[in-house]
Order: sequence, then structure tokens, then C-alpha cells
Amino acid sequence: MIYLGLSILLSSLLYVIFKLFDVYKINTLQAIVVNYLVAFITGIISSNGTYDITTVLKSDWLFLAMFMGILFITIFNVMALTAQRNGLSVASVASKMSLVIPVIAGFTIFNEEWNILKAIGIIIALAAVYFTTVNKKSQSNIDWTPKKLLLPLALFVGSGIIDTVLKILQNNHMSNSNEDVISATIFSFAFIAGSAAVIYRLINKNEKLEWKSLIGGIVLGIPNFFSIVVILKALNSPGLESTFVYPINHVGTVVLSTMFGLFLFKEKLKSRNVLGIILAIIAIVFIAFAKA
Repeated sequence: MIYLGLSILLSSLLYVIFKLFDVYKINTLQAIVVNYLVAFITGIISSNGTYDITTVLKSDWLFLAMFMGILFITIFNVMALTAQRNGLSVASVASKMSLVIPVIAGFTIFNEEWNILKAIGIIIALAAVYFTTVNKKSQSNIDWTPKKLLLPLALFVGSGIIDTVLKILQNNHMSNSNEDVISATIFSFAFIAGSAAVIYRLINKNEKLEWKSLIGGIVLGIPNFFSIVVILKALNSPGLESTFVYPINHVGTVVLSTMFGLFLFKEKLKSRNVLGIILAIIAIVFIAFAKA
């Protein structure tokens, strides 16, 4: 449970850092790529000398880590496009509602325990994510045509696949001693793929490298690395199933990041956002009792 709590805290902290990127006009893509490099280096340091490139290249999880790294940067760009073309609330809802995918995988692929309390809790959690994230203005501006819904759908599916593959890595390839190594490897491939995107924009979009992006990436990289490590450790904890971890993690992150926005950035809560927070608490109670 400690790792799950740390996961919620670190994931919420990432949202605060992204908010600061907007405040200080930091080039988000450049900062993200630097963040992946910093996360990779942090992983090597955290592994206490156990990171061996030869061993990694021979590992049976290498291609999954490569897939995850490429997916990280791809979904980041999809999230950015969704926020620009469909609105930030749509992007947030699509990303967080994706908890449905790893939950279904938990029940079907990993044969995790199903009961009525957990099912009710997950349904309430989805409602909580929606009401906490969306606002009336953004909701009224949503274009519901199939073409406009492609990006949110891609974000929904991609985010869900990331969580599911993390569970596969934890379930089939992970021990208590190699979370740092696997996480660092994922970030190394994300850095390689992201660097290609940055180079493309430097050449074709006449962008320039910014020092602010370097600083932002360093600030983001360390908590980002450990946010992956602790969610893997939470999934690896005895008695904690993914159908418990992911709903609590997603709902907790939405609520805590909303609280950070309220107190740090003076954001205002609408009545539907308050309803979402109340539903989130109810969802956590249901899921917690289902585990008990």
C-alpha cells in the first residue's frame, strides 16, 4: 500500500510539473525527451551497478521494453494533439478512463478475483474520473463526429495498453531486484524515439533548443522514473491485484492533482468536480472493502 500511495503522489506531482511548464512557457516535447534521458540515468544510478547492457540486450523482456518506450513518446504526442484539437478535459478523461483496459485484462488474462463490490467500485471510479476532470464549457465544445473522436480513442487505447503491458512485465519478467533495470531500459527507448521527433522538428519546423526545456526535463525526469518503479512495485506486492491497483491509482491521482490545482494554482472547482471527488472517495471505499 505504501508503493501505491507513492505512485499516486508522484503521478500527481507530474501533473504539477506539467502545469509549471505551461506557466513558464517551456517547450514540452523537448523537456519530455530530456526527462527520458534523466530517467534513464536515474535508473542506472538506482540499480546499484546491476545495469549491464549485455544482459539487457539478451533479456526476454527487451522487446516489450522497446515497445513501451516507443509507446510512451507516441502517446505523449497523441495526448498533446488531443488537448489541442479536442480540449484538455477530453484528453484527461480519455487518458484516465483507460483504466478500463487493464482492469478487463486483469479479470480475463490474469484471472484476478472478481466480486460485486469491486465491480461497483470500478464503475463509480469511472464516473469519478469523468466528473472530476470534465467541465461544462469543454463538454459543450466537444465535437462528437467520428473523425474528431479518433484522437481521444487512440489516447484511450494507447494509455490502456501502457498499463496492461506494465502488468505483463511485472507478472512475467520482474523480480524485486530488477524494477530499476527494466524501467531504465523503457526510458532509454523513449529517449531514442523522442530524440528523433525533436530532431525532425529542429530541421523541418525551425525550432530551437531551449535551456528552459533542459531544466524542465531534469525536474521532471527523476519523479517520472520513480513513478514507474513504484507502480511496478505496487503491482508486485503480495495481495495487490491490478484490478485494485489501477482504479485506486487513477482515481487517487485525479483527486490529488485536483487538490494541487486548487491550492497551488488557485483553480476553481465546479459542482460537478466536487461530485467527482465524492464519488472517488466512495469508489476507493468499495474497492478497498472488496479487497478485504
